[in-house]
Amino acid sequence: MNAESPSAEVLAVVPRLAQLSNAVNRGRLTERAAEAAGLALDRPAVGVLMTLHMADRPLRIGEIADRMQVVGPHVTRQVQGLERRGLVHRVADPHDRRASLIEPTSEGTEAANRYAASLVGWFSQAIADWSDEERADLGRLLGRLVDDVTAHLGRLDEG
Repeated sequence: MNAESPSAEVLAVVPRLAQLSNAVNRGRLTERAAEAAGLALDRPAVGVLMTLHMADRPLRIGEIADRMQVVGPHVTRQVQGLERRGLVHRVADPHDRRASLIEPTSEGTEAANRYAASLVGWFSQAIADWSDEERADLGRLLGRLVDDVTAHLGRLDEG
């Protein structure tokens, strides 16, 4: 298959992805999950907190920005707000004394766990009637789609 003649299967998926994104955004899922978790945070702040929560180590501002695919100054402002709320803090970078790393505080970790639990609960309810096999297929295929799209976009950025 070449880029000029996409298959009917691919053409059918693209509008469905847009529809899913629109439904999640219109349904204010991020805001509802934050509210259910007791977080008075906007979407960008939740994104930074969850990026840090899912990381296996403290991150530099630039690493957070890369993972979120946004610019550094945007992340800096969000981190400052999260710091004021006691949800993240800076730690020294052991490899560069001039730099600092950002990590969630214990309160930030608890907040991120509550937020994640709210999202998991919502999605679990949405697909409650699905079979175990269908849920496993969704996880496997969605993971593969994210990995492949991310890799493809990375190659485009390199070229």
